[in-house]
Amino acid sequence: MGKAPKEPKEPKEKKTRTAKEPATRDCTIHLHKHMQKVAFKKRAPRAVRVVRQFATKAMMTKDVRIDTKLNKFLWSNGVRNVPRRVRVRLSRKRSEDEDAKDAMFTLVQHVPVESFKNLQTETVQDE
Repeated sequence: MGKAPKEPKEPKEKKTRTAKEPATRDCTIHLHKHMQKVAFKKRAPRAVRVVRQFATKAMMTKDVRIDTKLNKFLWSNGVRNVPRRVRVRLSRKRSEDEDAKDAMFTLVQHVPVESFKNLQTETVQDE
């Protein structure tokens, strides 16, 4: 006596994570580990891209907007010498634009800190 044939399973629907609520978090991004074996002239542009990828993954939005002060900080030592770490505030907000593709966007701002020792990711309470 053989086994009864298995019933074909229904394919599971893929669960895609989407941003639901506005939220704000302070995070530290370790840029140095992403700068390994990157040509000098591509380091600062790569750092900006790493920040954008980090924000997309953390806040689950495709639309990421980088503040000018953060961009200036990333480029402050020139194209070659990118800061090793950066503390950022990730703010997920609703799009005001009616014809926007996504309902939410992430604003990434620089948070100046004295030291990166013992810093954790923190949720910031909005006023």
